[in-house]
Amino acid sequence: MSNNGKGKYFFTSESVTEGHPDKVCDQLSDAVLDEVLRQDPMGRVACESFITVGLAIVGGEITTKGYVEVGDLVRKTVKEIGYTHPKYGFNYDTCAVLNAIGKQSPDISQGVDTGGAGDQGLMIGYACDETPELMPLPITLAHKLARRLSEVRKKNILPYLGPDGKSQVTVEYLDHTAMRVDAIVISSQHTEEILDKTGKKITEKSKQEIIKAVIDPIIPKNLVDKKTKYYVNPTGKFLIGGPQSDTGMTGRKIIVDTYGGWAAHGGGAFSGKDPTKVDRSACYMARYIAKNIVAAKLAKTCTVQLAYAIGVADPVSVMIDTNGTGVIHSEKLTTLVREMIPLTPKGIIDHLKLRRPIYQKTASYGHFGRTEPEFTWEVTDKKDQLKKAAEKLA
Repeated sequence: MSNNGKGKYFFTSESVTEGHPDKVCDQLSDAVLDEVLRQDPMGRVACESFITVGLAIVGGEITTKGYVEVGDLVRKTVKEIGYTHPKYGFNYDTCAVLNAIGKQSPDISQGVDTGGAGDQGLMIGYACDETPELMPLPITLAHKLARRLSEVRKKNILPYLGPDGKSQVTVEYLDHTAMRVDAIVISSQHTEEILDKTGKKITEKSKQEIIKAVIDPIIPKNLVDKKTKYYVNPTGKFLIGGPQSDTGMTGRKIIVDTYGGWAAHGGGAFSGKDPTKVDRSACYMARYIAKNIVAAKLAKTCTVQLAYAIGVADPVSVMIDTNGTGVIHSEKLTTLVREMIPLTPKGIIDHLKLRRPIYQKTASYGHFGRTEPEFTWEVTDKKDQLKKAAEKLA
C-alpha cells in the first residue's frame, strides 16, 4: 500500500467464510487438485468451478494417471462446508453436478515437461512487521473474524447462523502505525428465528449475541474505543445466501486470498492450479522471500515481484522493494535471494514441498499468515542465513 506521507489515514480489508459462493468454488477446485495429487503427485491440474441454485459445474484441464469421482467429491466438500439442509438454499444431497473436465493442451505440456513455467506472468509477495504473522493488520483481523463466524456456527454457539458470511475491518493509522479499529462489519446468513416482529431485520438481541460471540474474542481491546462502529447484517437481514442468492466462481476472491488490498497483486488466482502453475507456486515463493527478509529484520516491510515466461525455467525478473525500510540496498538483497533461494518452478516445488495434497485448506481464510504445517511458504528458516549474509555486505 502506497502512502508515503505521514498523518492519519484509514485502511479497510475484507474476508469471507468458507460458505461464501466464490469460496465454495475455490474449495471444490482445490479438493479436485488434492485428490489428483494423492494419486499422482505429477498430475497437472487447472480446475475451475461454478455454482448457482441447485447446480455445481467443475471444468478445466487435468492430465493424470489417477481418477477423480467428481460428483462424490463435490458433494463431500459441500457437506463439510455446511450446506446440509434446504433452509440454506443449497444442499449437498440434492444439487446437480456437471463434470466438464478435459486434458491439458500438449502445446503447454511440452514446455512444462522440461521444467519450464506453466504460464507467463508476474507474482507478488509481501510481508511487514505489523503483526506476529508478518501480515497487514486489517486483513489479519478480517480473516480471524470470518474464521470465528464459521466456528460459532459449527460449534452451535450461534446455531441460527448459515454457512455464507463476510467480515470487514477498517483500521485507523497515524504515521503508518495502527492506532485503533474504526469500523467492523459482520454479515452472516441466518435462519428466520432471529427476525423481529416486522420480519425485515434481525433482533437487537441477536446483533449483540454476534458481537459478543464473534467480534469481542477477536478484536484486541486496546484497538477498540467508544467511536468504533459495529455493523451487523447492515441491510437488516440475510435469509437468502450462498448459491441461492449469488453465483460463485473459482478465483474471484484474489484480494481476500492475499493481502487484503494492502500490497500489489499480479492478477492470477490460486485455487485449482497445480504447482507447475507459477500463478500459485511463485506467489508462495515470493511471500516466503518477503517474510524471511522481514523476519531477519532486514526490513520493516518488503514487496517481492517475480516474473516468468511460459516454458522458461528461470524468472525473467526478480524485484525486491523494502519501501525505504531496508538495512541494505534492495539490489544487494536481490543478489542474496537469487544465490540462496531456488526460483525455477522445479526448485520452488521441491523447496516448498508443493506436490502434496495440501491445497483445500488454503482455499479459505487466506493463503498467507497461516501457522498450519502445510503452509511451508510461511516458514522463516532462511532468516538467519539472510541476516548473516547481509551483515557482511552492510
